[in-house]
Amino acid sequence: MSFWNLFRRAPEAAGQGASPRADISGGTVVYSLDDPRVIEILRDGFLSAAGFTVNPETALRNPAFFRAVSLIANSIGMLPLNLIEKETKEKATAHPLHRLLHRKPNDWQSAFDFRALMQLRALVHRNAYALIVRSRDVRLGRDKIIRLVPLDPKRMEATLNDNWTVSYKYQPKTGSRIEYRASDIFHLRGLSLDGLNGFSLVEQAKEAIGLALSAELAAGRLFKNGSFVGGALKHKSKLSDEAFNRLKASLSEKEGAENAGKNLILEEGMDYLQFGQNARDAQMTELRKLQVEEIGRVSGVPRPLLMVDETSWGSGIEALGQFFVAYALNPWFEAWQQAIERSLLTDDEAERYEAKFNPGALLRGSLKDQADFLAKALGSGGHQPWMHVDEVRDVMDLPEREAPQSILGHNGGPALDDGNSNA
Repeated sequence: MSFWNLFRRAPEAAGQGASPRADISGGTVVYSLDDPRVIEILRDGFLSAAGFTVNPETALRNPAFFRAVSLIANSIGMLPLNLIEKETKEKATAHPLHRLLHRKPNDWQSAFDFRALMQLRALVHRNAYALIVRSRDVRLGRDKIIRLVPLDPKRMEATLNDNWTVSYKYQPKTGSRIEYRASDIFHLRGLSLDGLNGFSLVEQAKEAIGLALSAELAAGRLFKNGSFVGGALKHKSKLSDEAFNRLKASLSEKEGAENAGKNLILEEGMDYLQFGQNARDAQMTELRKLQVEEIGRVSGVPRPLLMVDETSWGSGIEALGQFFVAYALNPWFEAWQQAIERSLLTDDEAERYEAKFNPGALLRGSLKDQADFLAKALGSGGHQPWMHVDEVRDVMDLPEREAPQSILGHNGGPALDDGNSNA
């Protein structure tokens, strides 16, 4: 539905299911600007120069954009997120928040489900929200967080009040609007202009995504219909005015990506001279690669991770992983960690605990590189050891096993376990 069609409807159609805020006069329905349908179009109807309405749903149909945001969201979802004791660097497993962040935030989602959903929403909808559900702990004499319930960002309005407090107004699917205090909402956002709302990748990459969608549609129409209309029309003498008008109307009907590949109806014995273009030449490969690059530039995901530039695979995969973590994920690590400190920890708890992601799985090199590093960490080659055997085993996801005396190094530090000693 176009923007203006929303405001202009026939009287008989307007009488069925019309908004209670609609004013019907002269066969036209005029909606108030606070009507949910108007708000949805004003907020999500991002019409690109290519003619596509680019919103989160249509943007995710583009493979490159879907790949970029799913890489970030899935990485945030799959990497371990732990609550850590700042002083000892041990996992604070006794704290109820650790279980919510690491295993089960609510009754129907795993930690992966919750974090991937929140991250995806922050990327495409500017913000991600979760309701903080608390329960009174009689033993501790204070409230504790028992659930984190994700809320639809399209139904949330965040407001910075005159007294510098933030209030959140949420419209559920049924019932009246609910106003929450800032202490009741876990708010995740990235880079921001106003300090309250983040940027949406869909908004920032609207033109690149719109052009990519248009190129995909044009290529699909091309292969469906055979070839683009490209060439010259040749007439043996002068074309009559009537034939010219018919031909002009026929040509105008074939403009745009949706009409790519349709055939012409020639007038008065005209000849069509094609300029040597065929389906293979018209794939617009370079244009489509350029749009992948634009989407990678906005999201921070390296192009090879978007499945282009195949020559970068092999030895360069380690550098790609480091690049991805450093420039695409690290800002979001900080956003998550500081949002947790702001919303889910008290001031006293924030002095004692911190939330930390562990990106080690993405940064591991080859097995040979890992072996060299861990050997040095245990004191191989005369290096001062800085890791214990059990810490190395933990890195490799092996159970703890206290190092026996027989594998201690000459300098008193532990050396590599050769696997032949008994625990």
